[in-house]
Amino acid sequence: MSLGSPLQSDHQLARLLQIGIVLEEVVEARAAKHAREAPGLDDDIRSFLEEAAEESAEHRERLDALVDSLDAETIPFDEIQTLVEAQYEADDEFDGVLYDQLCNEETAYKFYDDLIDAIESSSAEFSVDRESVLAELRAIRDEEEAGVEEVTQLMEETR
Repeated sequence: MSLGSPLQSDHQLARLLQIGIVLEEVVEARAAKHAREAPGLDDDIRSFLEEAAEESAEHRERLDALVDSLDAETIPFDEIQTLVEAQYEADDEFDGVLYDQLCNEETAYKFYDDLIDAIESSSAEFSVDRESVLAELRAIRDEEEAGVEEVTQLMEETR
């Protein structure tokens, strides 16, 4: 399944939303780990990472509610994890915590942007209100965009 093509069913939409859930789990785990374990972080960066982890947890809950509202069987998370790793996993080589977080925020933003485009280009009828799903995904994408901007600002301040 590609985000470059229109969605055809609730099943496809549910699968892509599940990919978003796993992606958010990755972002949450990495931000939380950096906030806890990275040595020498200043308070602003640590606070940002903690907030990013909380935001990702909230995004997971919102995506999970969308999946629950669909008339579709879900895919086991281990299969979804493989898809996330293949298409969206960040490179392990980073110059620091903020670069890692920037990559995570940009990856999530790009995923939601692509998902919104795939839904908008689809003529399929879903068992949920299309505009409600799009509104929720746009809100999450906007929050990811704000995260990209905040990380960029923190990076500029620490130069």
